[in-house]
Amino acid sequence: MSIIGLLCLLFALVAALLLVLYALQRRDMLNVVELSQQLQRIAIGGRLAGRVDVSSDKPELAALVTAVNHLLTRAGSGAEREATEAPKLFADLGERIHEAVLVHRDVIVYANRQFASFVGVDRVELIGRRLADLVPPEYQDLVSENITRRLGGENAAERYEIDMVGLQGQVSRLEISSTVVEYAGSNALLITGVEIIPTQTVQALRLPAESPAEEPQLLALQSLAEAVIATDKDGRISYMNPAAEQLTALEAGAATGKLLEEVVTLVDESERRLLADPLRQALTSGATVNLSRRALLLSRGSGAERAIELTASPVRNAAQELIGAVVLLHDVTELRGLARQMSYQATHDALTGLVNRHEFERRLQEAIDSGHRGDGQHVLCYLDLDRFKLVNDTSGHVAGDSMLREVAKLLRDAVRDSDTVGRLGGDEFGLLLIGCPLDKARQIADDLTRAVGDYRFVWKDKIFNIGVSVGLVEISRESGTLEELLAAADTACYVAKKQGSGRVAVYSARDEAHARHTGEIQWLQRLQSALKDNRFHLYHQLIVSAHGEDGGPAMEVLVRLEDEAGKELMPAEFMRAAERYRLMGLVDRWVVQTTLAALGRGALAVPANRSVAINISGQTLGDLQFLEFVVECFDSTGAAPSQVCFEITESAVIANLDHARRFVGVLHGMGCQFALDDFGSGVGSFSNLKNLPLDYLKIDGSFMRNLARDTVNQAMVTAMIKLARTLNFKVIAEQVEDSAAEDAARKMGVDYLQGYAIGRPQPLLLAA
Repeated sequence: MSIIGLLCLLFALVAALLLVLYALQRRDMLNVVELSQQLQRIAIGGRLAGRVDVSSDKPELAALVTAVNHLLTRAGSGAEREATEAPKLFADLGERIHEAVLVHRDVIVYANRQFASFVGVDRVELIGRRLADLVPPEYQDLVSENITRRLGGENAAERYEIDMVGLQGQVSRLEISSTVVEYAGSNALLITGVEIIPTQTVQALRLPAESPAEEPQLLALQSLAEAVIATDKDGRISYMNPAAEQLTALEAGAATGKLLEEVVTLVDESERRLLADPLRQALTSGATVNLSRRALLLSRGSGAERAIELTASPVRNAAQELIGAVVLLHDVTELRGLARQMSYQATHDALTGLVNRHEFERRLQEAIDSGHRGDGQHVLCYLDLDRFKLVNDTSGHVAGDSMLREVAKLLRDAVRDSDTVGRLGGDEFGLLLIGCPLDKARQIADDLTRAVGDYRFVWKDKIFNIGVSVGLVEISRESGTLEELLAAADTACYVAKKQGSGRVAVYSARDEAHARHTGEIQWLQRLQSALKDNRFHLYHQLIVSAHGEDGGPAMEVLVRLEDEAGKELMPAEFMRAAERYRLMGLVDRWVVQTTLAALGRGALAVPANRSVAINISGQTLGDLQFLEFVVECFDSTGAAPSQVCFEITESAVIANLDHARRFVGVLHGMGCQFALDDFGSGVGSFSNLKNLPLDYLKIDGSFMRNLARDTVNQAMVTAMIKLARTLNFKVIAEQVEDSAAEDAARKMGVDYLQGYAIGRPQPLLLAA
């Protein structure tokens, strides 16, 4: 072989060797690239506990892969430990902050000690409960819905206020904030609460046993009107100020060394059950405990009962060691008594002591809801007294009021304690028989009618016998609304009254239609006949000046109807039918025309500078043609507008405000005067005064009853007079029935007086 051949072979071997070396290096580079890519994937989002897997014959590369896997294993186990230790770290932080903290999923999974102090239990006892169960009923739906929506990612309030009710009745007001967090591996709601109306607390009172108190501090404690009791860390009394001695009926020396429960007993005001010792709770939990609702203190020394609000707070020394507790007791007996009295007055009729219409309707609504749920059978009874008006007309309203009180007692004694008797207005009463079948209710109603029929009311030299008509309606699943039930009961009572005195009727739609059609059609015919035959007559009742001033109404014109037999009928007997068949406009027109004609021809004598008051009904006030009719009457009769004062009621003004403004504005501009009648009985009293050019306020007669003795009526009348003075109105007091009410009204500053004490209604004798 030639030298050239050998060189070519050598070069070929070198090239092959280089090619092999390049291939090996290329494979090692690919392994390194694969290792790099696997590490990048783990770094971006993979599990730290994962492994890398690269095949290589190179010991160095294999060692590198093994080292990387070791590092990943250690990092993964450290992350897992950190995850498991996170709740513990959270709990440690939660115990060191002052805010109340909860973690809530479907139930509470964590609560700190500050939150537990608001509830008055150990925080462990809260785990597994719902926050909605720890708030008053009116907040439960709000809290439950908010938590559900927040955990579900829906829009809901992040911040709101709630009341927290402790298991011993203590109440705290919290501002709640919430945010969704990851807790122990899953989503939960982090809830924090800050007390925004701090409950009453006592700051770091140093106990005599720890260090002697300075004289000014002792004097301050001795002078406090609030009762202060200090104890040692075992709960034994070491100090009581004079207010505490008076409240507990025990001297400080005798109480020293005793437990609080040995000196007084704390019970729930309504249920009379023992309350847990708040002092022991404060010493155990290290947090303030409050009893602010329904707590009642029973003195073991005297047996006296006092309503209290109590705050028990732990006391710590400078080293923050618990050395005792201090109890602050606030006597709220009079305050709660006043609150109960105001609540009673708001729900009960002042005259009879029965529940008033508002409270009766509230209880009726509860019975209706119960009936709709099928929880039981209930019956509503509507009662209307017979011949009550005779008592008022012959003996005055004082006699009528006395009789109503006696009848109310008779009704109350005739039913069970679980039933409700209410005065619905005037001589109308309501009975709500709870859990009572209709047959039993009918029997009770029959017994009531007999009892009232046998009752005799004696007033001075007169003896009256009355009766009662009763309408019944059953409350069941099929019952309608409250208004429909009351209307049905009223209808049944109407049917009973048509059958004669002392009757009972159960509601029937067919009976209603027949009775109302028959009865009121007859009234329609009688009214039309009376208008045609001119059988209406004018009466008048005097109005006098309380202080001898000139001007103002001298009398009020009233209307009576003479029936076919020549008997005079009162307005209450025919007004209902007149309003139903829209005949009030004709009646009012007759009164206005007759009165103005008498004034125009001088047949009605009115003192100089005085006027005649004429009532205008709401139905007539809404008649657009009535204003034109009145103006024509003035023109045709020649009556002076200054001699006429029109009376319109609050309810009529409210129902026809635009017409009322026009009617009053035009006639007032002509010289007529205007009085707002029954002032105080409506809902829009004060707002309407600014909108109408009025001259007089006529205070509703209900405020004049027992004016000399009823402080509530006195306050109401005083307020109305003050308002009238501000608006430059004169005040007329109607239904002044006795001399005591007359004297009281004069002293309070009423300008004019009207009522039986001044003069009874008399026929208006018109000169020829």
